[in-house]
Amino acid sequence: MSQHVPTPDPDAAALYELRRGQRGGGMRETGLQAVRAGLEALPHPDSVPEMAMVEDRDIACAHGVLPIRVYSPTVGTELPAIVYFHGGGMVMGSNHSFEPFARAIAQYTGHRVFAVDYHLAPEHPPPGQIDDAYAATEWVAAHASELGVLPDRITVAGDSAGGTLAALVALRARDLGGPRLFCQILMYGGLDRDMAADSVLAFADAPGLSRDDLSYLHELARTGAPEPRPDEIPAYAADLTGLPPAIIAVGEMDPVRDWSERYAARLRNAGVQTTLTRYPGVGHGFLMQLYHLARGRQALAEIAGLLRAKVAHPLPW
Repeated sequence: MSQHVPTPDPDAAALYELRRGQRGGGMRETGLQAVRAGLEALPHPDSVPEMAMVEDRDIACAHGVLPIRVYSPTVGTELPAIVYFHGGGMVMGSNHSFEPFARAIAQYTGHRVFAVDYHLAPEHPPPGQIDDAYAATEWVAAHASELGVLPDRITVAGDSAGGTLAALVALRARDLGGPRLFCQILMYGGLDRDMAADSVLAFADAPGLSRDDLSYLHELARTGAPEPRPDEIPAYAADLTGLPPAIIAVGEMDPVRDWSERYAARLRNAGVQTTLTRYPGVGHGFLMQLYHLARGRQALAEIAGLLRAKVAHPLPW
């Protein structure tokens, strides 16, 4: 029997080649400020979904003010909610650069989406990002009626570093007796720090995120901060029981693929209802690139379908 050899989808291959040419070297060579600026300068697609309402709110947090952008696909009715944390290694990204993806999440799921513009490292060292993410989730839960949110249908979701934050919020909520979350959606999250994982080695030179990019992002995020505590890395949690159901998506050619798949296996073994899908032919960040990648659109549609089914047929966990 012949062995499968991962190859990019045609649209993914074209996009990766374009981005490779635009960026030149890796993140370390480019430098944080240039990488940040490049991400923020990416033009929004013409076809971003229209929302019934978009509202900016500011809430108090340990750093002062935490901006949250609310995307409502419909108004005048209570909706289930997603508290969304963007990617970017915890050192880049914003509600502006990830707005097209946040709008798509709201459109596909029919949820009211609360996009959290958490403070970035290294200016705000960890665990500041986790503190922000948890504060935002607590705020949505505490003000559910005012915000038009069904209080028992609050999901946390994130891509890449945002997936890390979503997993950590779920753990913190369990451990501190916080909001009882409905679901956690982890999209190729940075759930571990194992740089010798098979996928990290196999896709060490992946165009969307290389092994050196990973190392550089970790170094930047920890600048001025001590080594991460066990409660700052989801994979370091000793006990995964009692967590909300999980929907996990990862790209076949993503260096951090194994981190997600290992975490999914541990969740299942802990009795947490878990759906894991590996999407062939794509690498890191493929969901936020859904305006260019058919596989990203398929993945978000499947995630949304699962979440809608859970909302329509809720079960205790």
